[in-house]
Amino acid sequence: MDVQRIIVAITGATGAIYGVRLLEALQACPGVETHLILSSWAEKTIALETNRTVESVREMAHCCHDLRNVGAPIASGSFQTSGMAVIPCSMKTLAAIAHGLAENLIIRAADVMLKERKKLILVPRETPLSGIHLENMLAVNRAGAYLVPPMPAFYNHPASIGDLVNHLVGRVMDQFSLPHNLTRRWGEDGSNQP
Repeated sequence: MDVQRIIVAITGATGAIYGVRLLEALQACPGVETHLILSSWAEKTIALETNRTVESVREMAHCCHDLRNVGAPIASGSFQTSGMAVIPCSMKTLAAIAHGLAENLIIRAADVMLKERKKLILVPRETPLSGIHLENMLAVNRAGAYLVPPMPAFYNHPASIGDLVNHLVGRVMDQFSLPHNLTRRWGEDGSNQP
């Protein structure tokens, strides 16, 4: 079986649990190799918002890369990947991606995804959105990125925050065409039909 390499970047926006849960879900996928990048603020957010240590999150990935190492293999288009998810994606990171300001490995790896026409999934976390945010989202979308904002769905009757997180992570997994059982799909059991 071919190895499918996926880069996961977690930035400092609130919602670190989305990135952590994606790493957990990817661990359950045979043949998937994960490459993790954490921003310095992501490390703080993980400690503030989850019951995990930063080290335990790093251990969930096959390979961890230092944010400052723009010479890492994933900074090159010659390094074969299936794509990248920035989850959650801060507005600072979104702006830098939109304008090609590859000052760190997250932004550089995202830039590589765009130039190589690989899948780049951004999970933007901010509300309300300013005109600048919206223009940056339009810019990255036009460049080829997919925006998957963490908007809850209620047709599957979520009973917990975990259900809401799983739904979003399942949508990200769908973007990579990866199998999962994180959420019930619309019409899956006929209960959503009129």
